[in-house]
Amino acid sequence: MDLQLSGKTALVFGAGGGLGGAIARSLAAEKANVVVADIDLAAAEKTAQAIEASGHQAFELQWDIGDLTVIEERLALIASTFGPVDVLVNNTGGPPPTPASGQAPEIWSKYFDSMVRSVIAVTDAVLPSMRERGFGRIITSTSSGVVAPIANLGISNSLRMALVGWSKTLAREVGRDGITANVVLPGRIATGRIVFLDEQKAKREERPVADVTKESTGSIPVGRYGDPQEYGDMVTFLASPRASYITGSVIRIDGGLLANI
Repeated sequence: MDLQLSGKTALVFGAGGGLGGAIARSLAAEKANVVVADIDLAAAEKTAQAIEASGHQAFELQWDIGDLTVIEERLALIASTFGPVDVLVNNTGGPPPTPASGQAPEIWSKYFDSMVRSVIAVTDAVLPSMRERGFGRIITSTSSGVVAPIANLGISNSLRMALVGWSKTLAREVGRDGITANVVLPGRIATGRIVFLDEQKAKREERPVADVTKESTGSIPVGRYGDPQEYGDMVTFLASPRASYITGSVIRIDGGLLANI
């Protein structure tokens, strides 16, 4: 199936990491021109180099999504290189594990700014040109915690749920402009983040990490952690013109982990 992404400009945040990198590579494989954005320039360069080595177009940008002062400058650079953004993948890092109670107000403010306010600001900045062209894709990566809150991820559960409400509302506002807005949520995907969370749980419970991982994969119907590329491929489909009738949705890529309907 031709996903009709050739020549489209895709901006992927967190593209130096496991999920973001997989999304960037999948989009590039469909001949989109990919802007690999990450706070860690070296990590972004690694992803961009892998894409270019496969014969596709990419360039890296050091971009702290929480810095709202650089949005216009970065988008102008993208437009002058590949053209205006057609596909925006909002993929932010998560906060450290914490309970929901007892967190200082400044901690909530810090992560609201980096995980919510930043996503909304970048999206607002790309929407006008998307409307002009009658095409746009806003895809926001969150967490399975928005469906089934995860223990000891109080800040993450709360703030990512805010993005679900925002995306659903946005989808109704921009649908007639040829723009879709969807949320994708990973279950347990084999990235550095899931390794970190397994290690933290093992430390809290004073158990071997291997036991935590075995228990975790045992709770997943397909019996394993997901491959990041499986996640990236779903995002790429949602980014394509083929997915023009999918909007306002929350798509689970979780191997059947979440038991609720």
